[in-house]
Amino acid sequence: MQQRQLGPFKVSAIGLGCMNICHAYGAPVSEHQAERVLLGALEAGVTHFDTAALYGFGASETLVGKVLSKHRAKFTLASKCGMQGVPNADGVKVRVIDGRPETIKATCEAALKRLQTDVIDLYYLHRWDKQVPIEESVGALGDLVRAGKIRSIGLSEVSAPTLRKAHAEHPVAALQTEYSLWTRNPEIAVLQACRELGVSFVAFSPVARGFLCGELDVKAFDAKDIRRTMPRFLPDNYAANVALLPAYNQIAAEVGCTPAQLAIAWLLHQGDDILPIPGTTSVEHLQDDLGAVNVKLDASVMARLGDHINQHTVKGDRYNAQGNSEVDTEVF
Repeated sequence: MQQRQLGPFKVSAIGLGCMNICHAYGAPVSEHQAERVLLGALEAGVTHFDTAALYGFGASETLVGKVLSKHRAKFTLASKCGMQGVPNADGVKVRVIDGRPETIKATCEAALKRLQTDVIDLYYLHRWDKQVPIEESVGALGDLVRAGKIRSIGLSEVSAPTLRKAHAEHPVAALQTEYSLWTRNPEIAVLQACRELGVSFVAFSPVARGFLCGELDVKAFDAKDIRRTMPRFLPDNYAANVALLPAYNQIAAEVGCTPAQLAIAWLLHQGDDILPIPGTTSVEHLQDDLGAVNVKLDASVMARLGDHINQHTVKGDRYNAQGNSEVDTEVF
């Protein structure tokens, strides 16, 4: 497995996003299946595992801790705070964004227990709570660094100006946001800001939430699948978007790789500072994703891909109105 720099850490060029095993795309897989994926990734040379308090309202952190804690010295552990499940008046946990310093510190303590570790290598602010100045939230993360609870700080789904404000408060090791052929928002400003500041860029949803793996049956999505509310997967938009796939698949065939590998390889070719973190519930898909490190794309193929799938050819926003209100990323 090729290596890349993630803040102060040297990690596998492709990491594993640990959301899918328990959250977002339907019913969680069994604990046994989640264990197979996590251990399969470790055995395949993945040394960058990314989870969050939000995922399964703690279930992902718990699984990562149970399965991987005995191998803790072999990988870099990333998790996130600032967005998690909180019981409502009926005792049902609901997703809440809360970036207050006291909440961040309490979330970290709970995460350390679930992850069965003494320190988290990279701890992100999952969402910037716009009711709290970014400097206050980052200041709390800085306190956790000084206390030895975390080793470095990350931000997720923020703009270039917010990154600069945060970095002035405490050095930011990594920024994570959605980036793929069909989501180019980082190219507006934040990717360049990361490069100016020496901040690693972690790309989540590198295969476009499954779109770049092959045609999806959007009508068969599970009731809890978050893609049901994403405009790009709504019937009219999806009908237009799926028309992009035949030519895309043809390029993959010409290159001699799978569609998923082509999507991840495109990201890897955007710069050595970009670290994709695909997620999956399948060992077979995991192995397919990791094969992207061996895919070489020349300038002509990169140009064809970029011209074919981009912000002008894809129909629909990546989030609905609520989702857009919760992030701080630049938009076209």
